[in-house]
Amino acid sequence: MPSTQFALKEKYRYLNGFNSYHESEAIDGALPIGANSPQKPPYGLYAEKLSGTAFTAPRHENQQSWLYRVLPSSAHAPYEARESATYNTNPENKPHEKIHHIPNQLRWDPFDMNETVDWVHSLHLVAGAGDPTMKTGIGIFIFAAGKDMDPHEAFYSADGDFLVVPQHGVLDIQTELGRLLVRPNEICVIPRGIRYRVMLPSGPVRGYILELYQGHFQLPELGPIGSNCLANARDFQAPVADFDEDTSTTWHVLSKFAGRLFSAKQSHTPFDVVAWHGLYYPYKYDLGRFNTIGSISYDHPDPSIFTVLTAQSDHPGTAVADFVIFPPRWLVAEDTFRPPWYHRNTMSEFMGLIHGQYDAKTGGGFQPAGASLHNVMSAHGPDAATHKKASNAELKPAKVGEGSMAFMFESCLMVGVTEWGLKKCRKVQEDYNAESWEGLEVRFKRPEGSKYGEW
Repeated sequence: MPSTQFALKEKYRYLNGFNSYHESEAIDGALPIGANSPQKPPYGLYAEKLSGTAFTAPRHENQQSWLYRVLPSSAHAPYEARESATYNTNPENKPHEKIHHIPNQLRWDPFDMNETVDWVHSLHLVAGAGDPTMKTGIGIFIFAAGKDMDPHEAFYSADGDFLVVPQHGVLDIQTELGRLLVRPNEICVIPRGIRYRVMLPSGPVRGYILELYQGHFQLPELGPIGSNCLANARDFQAPVADFDEDTSTTWHVLSKFAGRLFSAKQSHTPFDVVAWHGLYYPYKYDLGRFNTIGSISYDHPDPSIFTVLTAQSDHPGTAVADFVIFPPRWLVAEDTFRPPWYHRNTMSEFMGLIHGQYDAKTGGGFQPAGASLHNVMSAHGPDAATHKKASNAELKPAKVGEGSMAFMFESCLMVGVTEWGLKKCRKVQEDYNAESWEGLEVRFKRPEGSKYGEW
């Protein structure tokens, strides 16, 4: 079936469609008819515009939403720096820490769970490129949390859009525009600026985040594939309006701004949006619904055929960020080495494993909750054991990846590794090259009777 059978059943309703113009109201009649900002919105609500792009962005790129809420977002005390000595996810701003740009192939053991922290304090930047203050580049995070966020706190990132990939546990996310339940084998995207609170109904959580500092995610072009397949637009789910009414409790809104943490106090809940309409909203997607494309004749196609979401640079066809998955699929190619070929790539590739075993790395070193990074032009491909097995396998139709889901964050940028990712987490596998490729055997045999240059 083209969907995941989740252990925890869905409990919320959603609106369907990617980049669709949605409207939702928790109380009938809360949305004004025709006008966006009438003199007196229905029920005494305040109209507030949430802009994810410049007002003058081309229509096909423009992302704006109108919110109708009990009190506007501006009704808060000034923001103040919080935990400035310890909280900084933008290492280029630190005086004694830097991003390490190295050509080595890297692989990490599974990252540790941490039951002592909430969502906000679980974020660790592993790698990245660019600068959120210039709205350029990406950040790659690991999260591992064990506690709900404080019941009177909300969080948002002013730095970019969060693409969240859970690996363990369940995220129950209350956003300004409604609620999302996000489980392993689902992803969600929380756009820049949208406020939310994360609860953990099934205990500790762990996973990966790609923060996009520039632009927004889109579905990839399908070209000659046609109008369907890969991630279909109808399978993306946006929340329906769901609000709280609280104007007498002290709340704190936390902001990740240029990688640092700020906090503002206010006397009302930020989750008071009674109705909304527009194109700028959080959404989620079940990876089990991905319609995989592959070769039915010969050769292994480029991994771009597994792209779920993309964020293009100013050069068409070259992505600042691609989110790519490797789901269960049939391989039928004739006279073909079926795992991914050995390659060097102008793109940087950060891989993670949600569950199961990745078919191109069967030696056991690439594990769920672990990761790997193959940077610009760093050579990589199947490990020696996988190459030997695939070179001698019977080429009959075979399904690979059963019970598995690996993914890749790919970028045209040279990705640097943080001090935490390279040293402090203590998860880097020092024997990655030795285990994967140094044991490859020489198989070349000169034809009998031939000399160099003569045949």
